[in-house]
Amino acid sequence: MEAAELWVGFVGAGRMAGGLVRGLLQAGKVPASNVLASAPSDKNLDAWRELGCRTTHCNLEVVHRSTLVFLATKPHVLPGVLEEIRPAVGSHHIVVSLVAGVTIQTLQRLLPPWTKVLRIMPNLPCVVQAGAMVFSRGTNAGDEEAALLQSLLSSCGLCEEVPESYIDIHTGLSGSGVAYVYLFAEALAEGAVKMGMPGALASRIAAQTLLGAAKMLLETGEHPAKLRGDVCTPGGTTIYALHQLEKGALRATVMDAVEAATNRACDMAKD
Repeated sequence: MEAAELWVGFVGAGRMAGGLVRGLLQAGKVPASNVLASAPSDKNLDAWRELGCRTTHCNLEVVHRSTLVFLATKPHVLPGVLEEIRPAVGSHHIVVSLVAGVTIQTLQRLLPPWTKVLRIMPNLPCVVQAGAMVFSRGTNAGDEEAALLQSLLSSCGLCEEVPESYIDIHTGLSGSGVAYVYLFAEALAEGAVKMGMPGALASRIAAQTLLGAAKMLLETGEHPAKLRGDVCTPGGTTIYALHQLEKGALRATVMDAVEAATNRACDMAKD
């Protein structure tokens, strides 16, 4: 489907949805005039209007005027929204949920039986088109729908199709993982401040260090342990620093954090 022919709707207009639409627009995946977003108030819609998108307070209007419909509401609001839009969902619609903790099985149960349903889990850096996203498809979503979604979302960062059981793991790894990285960046900068560097400079260097390290991981395809070893020289500064990190059980602590966040995501899906 050509970008000019694709009509995209967002039921819910929060920050994550806004990040996705910015990526779509900047990459030319869809014109702003083909995007319609709904929200109960104008609080979040003003930013969409500034992008040239159309807005409404009516969720049903989004469904009636869109082919690809993103669900981006709060989890506790979603069941009521699905009840509202269900009569308007046709066999031509593709419904994509960004809502945490709501399974494909639940979505399919609350929507008409023919609905093409997919579920995606983005993370915060989608707002700057550097996100990490995974998606899974429901019973009626085929290769064409999966390819369309992957093509669109690749403009917002890495996008991989996975079994739905991986989505909670992705939440623990990447959704929550962004916060782990921010904490580590803060600690790096504060260590430099302790040694006498100005805070603003230390923060910029810490951020660039993380960016460069991530870029090398992605572009070289090397295992992190290999790249870590490349930085170390016998008796040098890095191996002394790594020894301190090992004393603090950094790796085990981070693994525990991913496990804790994944388990919490699983629990939320059961609530």
